[in-house]
Amino acid sequence: MKQTFRSAILLSFACAALAAFSNLAQAQKIDLAFGISTLDAPGASAASGNHQPVSLTGGTYTGFSGDVLFYHNLGIGSEIYWKANRGNYAGDSTIPFRPIFFDFNAVYSPKLASHAYLELSGGIGALDTRFYCSNCSFNGTNFVSDKHFMGDFGAGIKLYPKGGFFVRPEARLYLVNNNQFFSSPRVTRYGLSIGYTFK
Repeated sequence: MKQTFRSAILLSFACAALAAFSNLAQAQKIDLAFGISTLDAPGASAASGNHQPVSLTGGTYTGFSGDVLFYHNLGIGSEIYWKANRGNYAGDSTIPFRPIFFDFNAVYSPKLASHAYLELSGGIGALDTRFYCSNCSFNGTNFVSDKHFMGDFGAGIKLYPKGGFFVRPEARLYLVNNNQFFSSPRVTRYGLSIGYTFK
């Protein structure tokens, strides 16, 4: 978890550096936000083929996101969201697990009104599902990771009540390749982020 969090911080600094030193920048904006979400996914009964009858639906997911708009309304961004509490895989308390979603995206954010911006994004990333074991050690950790490549598409509306502070209701669709520990490759995240735009 610490390594993933460090990667997210490093990426945020890289985005900030890109905005600060880009000669192509015209109207630079940097958004940083913290969010709370939940997931919706097909139920266990929808599992087919090699997919296990376990749904990713529910739970509280916390995370961080950031983006840099460096050419008109276009830019790049990244996010990381993880399950706040460990879940019990297939209802079995002896198999605690925690999904972590992280991705890198192209971002398009046109102005809708004086205090509202649309935010559209799409990109690639990965789902890292960590299965924990209290009596074992894997390379110095108490978990084993199951990682899968994914594509993602999202939309949100940034509402600015005052200054650079914004509230962003958002939704994101994850399409996870070979996600066979769960009932489907399709996962949707719904949530709300609070953040600040630096200009």
